[in-house]
Amino acid sequence: MTASVLSVMKFGICIGMLALTASIGLQAADARRIILKNGTEVRGELLREREDAVLIDLGFTVLSLPRTEITTLDKITDGQNATTVVAAKSEDIYYVEPGREPLTVEKNVERVAESVVQIQTASGLGSGFIINKLGYVITNQHVIAGEREITAVYYRKTPTGLEKQAFTKVKIIAMNGFLDLAILQIDDPAAEKLPFVPLGDSDSLTQGQGVFAIGSPLGMERSISQGIVSVKARENGGRWYIQSTTQINPGNSGGPLFNARGEVVGVNNMKMSGVGVEGLGFSIPGNVLKLFLKNRDAFAFDPRNPNAGFRYLPPPATAEAKAEAPNAP
Repeated sequence: MTASVLSVMKFGICIGMLALTASIGLQAADARRIILKNGTEVRGELLREREDAVLIDLGFTVLSLPRTEITTLDKITDGQNATTVVAAKSEDIYYVEPGREPLTVEKNVERVAESVVQIQTASGLGSGFIINKLGYVITNQHVIAGEREITAVYYRKTPTGLEKQAFTKVKIIAMNGFLDLAILQIDDPAAEKLPFVPLGDSDSLTQGQGVFAIGSPLGMERSISQGIVSVKARENGGRWYIQSTTQINPGNSGGPLFNARGEVVGVNNMKMSGVGVEGLGFSIPGNVLKLFLKNRDAFAFDPRNPNAGFRYLPPPATAEAKAEAPNAP
């Protein structure tokens, strides 16, 4: 049996002399794998599950992990290490967490709300959400279009209320006007300690499924709205949207649409407005966002290039076309 020493200070618990072992002989039915909001993975024997916390035995000490900090709680199958602490794996630059536990909207808000930020520019404001430890933030392109000075406001929950932290050094990584998506990065060492949210599978949505949004509609910070999926694939202007009854208003743009597992399944984008028109909110599907993230180099932002990302010129005309239009390129 090998041992390592790791000092961990989290949630007011000081864990000293943490022994990492290949196995402690637990039965699979007793062992659990827990992933926390900050990406840390903990494995050990489940002693007790409470409404507010989970008690895990590491073999030499017992951890009490707050429910609000837990994103995944799974059983460990035979052959897997029973006790360890490792970093969660990412899918490209975003995170996915299969088997994430469904919770009520109230409980979900507790575990994901701190990952939602307000995006401020000289011309207005919108919403966004953090997707990894690099401080990458997703929002709508129209929220930051034409802007170079961007502020991301992070809201930390404290015993006395919400504490705001404004990050003024925010740079644009990539953006696409047709998809209306943008990737920002909080350029601050503190960004790696900010909580982030996993992305879910928008293709798995069904009509009538419950969803909820967090954002700053009309500047009203940290507002929650709840609804159901009306149509998971609604075409409009050559683009696909998730149509839901979730209230989407100016200031919600760029914010996340969550499912019951607290996974982002959409990026809130627009609503239909008019006299008597209610409950027609539209979100960019999460799987479209994933495709944008995986191909972000094609939309890389360059402040020196007014056409950033890349501008693709039309192909040269054929000989026949040139004969018909001699001035064609």
